[in-house]
Amino acid sequence: MSDPTALVDQARAWLADDPDPRTRAELSDLLTAVESGDERARALLADQFAGTLQFGTAGLRGPLGPGPNRMNRVVVARAAAGLASYLLAHGHRGAPVVVGYDARYNSDVFATDTVAVLAGAGLRPLLLPRPLPTPVLAFAIRRLNCAAGVMVTASHNPRQDNGYKVYLGDGSQIVPPVDAEIAAAMSEVSSVARIPRGDSWTVVGEDVVHDYLDRVASLPATDPQAFRDLRIVYTPLHGVGGPLVEEALRRAGFAPPAVVPEQAAPDPGFPTTPFPNPEEPGTLDLALELGRRTDADVVLANDPDADRLAVAVPTEEGFRRLTGDEVGALLAVHLLNAGARGTLATTVVSSTLLSSIATAHGVPYTQTLTGFKWLGRVPDLAFAYEEALGYCVDPEAVRDKDGISALIRMAELVAALKREGRTLLDLLDDIAREHDLHATAQHAVWVRDLSEIDAVLERLRQRPPLALGGREVLRTDDLAEPTDGLPPTVGLRFVLAGRARVVIRPSGTEPKLKCYVEVIVPAREDLAAAKRIARDALAAIGADVRELVGA
Repeated sequence: MSDPTALVDQARAWLADDPDPRTRAELSDLLTAVESGDERARALLADQFAGTLQFGTAGLRGPLGPGPNRMNRVVVARAAAGLASYLLAHGHRGAPVVVGYDARYNSDVFATDTVAVLAGAGLRPLLLPRPLPTPVLAFAIRRLNCAAGVMVTASHNPRQDNGYKVYLGDGSQIVPPVDAEIAAAMSEVSSVARIPRGDSWTVVGEDVVHDYLDRVASLPATDPQAFRDLRIVYTPLHGVGGPLVEEALRRAGFAPPAVVPEQAAPDPGFPTTPFPNPEEPGTLDLALELGRRTDADVVLANDPDADRLAVAVPTEEGFRRLTGDEVGALLAVHLLNAGARGTLATTVVSSTLLSSIATAHGVPYTQTLTGFKWLGRVPDLAFAYEEALGYCVDPEAVRDKDGISALIRMAELVAALKREGRTLLDLLDDIAREHDLHATAQHAVWVRDLSEIDAVLERLRQRPPLALGGREVLRTDDLAEPTDGLPPTVGLRFVLAGRARVVIRPSGTEPKLKCYVEVIVPAREDLAAAKRIARDALAAIGADVRELVGA
């Protein structure tokens, strides 16, 4: 907003409508600084009012603070009113809507505001009994026959963020045009003070949590006798997954895991890791160190809302973190060998290996845009994953990524392999020999201003590279155009000579540009040589990609 007077006027109007004393005080102090001529304060105010949060890959998400471009009680009330308006327009008056929340700052406040607005609109809100993982909310939607669900969480984002995920009655996150309809209804709210609020809602009992745990614990098909010998190290990364993971493991027959004590209790400040994303370097250091001390067979980690799973395995050089693509392939093969049938699905930025696995097992395969809001809607889904450590192993119960059920199936696989004297790395080698080595790597560029991402992508559209890592760029796909039968999205794909590709797109949850590299190398004759070739190719392409995007 270029007009200083208009910016201040908009901020004062917001201040008058904000029901939260903390954000009112923050905005009031900021306005005082702006009016005294503080340019840094003015830049911050301009950012807080630079548009509105939009439904992205995983709903609304952003830093806490005042203004329409932040997460706060005004934005949440408008989102709840927008959802209520959509549900009423589609014949759901009086229908149940379940709301969950995690342990982040203000999650409980935002959840309470949501149920009050839903009650005031004539819906029947159900509030989960305490801070719980996102998969429990996704499970509860279908278990309780709800018309919709809301989860207040920012998942793996930094401590200053929070978010708002919206699901419909099928248990899947909203996609276009529903998100646009809800956003349009949000924009029609002139004042949150005028939104009707009710005080009648039901706090769901613990039964739904027990039902979820029973479902997760029933998934393994392996002889439980193999489970007791498994040494697991686990961390919930200061999130809400710990007690449910420990109970699910117990019910399934596993020995208790060694839990990282510094990260066991929920703490929205995330004191041991500023970025509680298991993909980030250093995030799992405490867990890996505990794994080394306890001679663990596997290290398993959830992100703070427990919808993602990270896996690390011991090697002679120390623990190695598996990529999301490697875990996806392992789980797919494990589920298929256990009798799963139906469609396998992954996203446009994930490895193409899943397609080969599906073909070999005679099951359908499909590819979607990034995000489980798309994957969860695949018909006849048997298994879905995205390379960002998200896995759906039980779509009948949870049509979203679920780090707890995926953890149980992964623990089952590790135990079964251990009984055979084998490891996850041995199984990955088997997969590579059968389907060729699909090596992947990811590079991320954090930005301060999202316009930097737009500028990089536009530059690459106008002047695409001729070669990357010494490989000719055979084709450049602008994903903003319909590609491979997919809806348009923001991103570019470069197809390289020698069975390689690079996909570049903005993150849907964080201010960064993400670059995905895949190299496929024949591995039937000499797997060791294939690994060396793939390693060198990933390094060469990655170096050029980082230079290309200014990393």
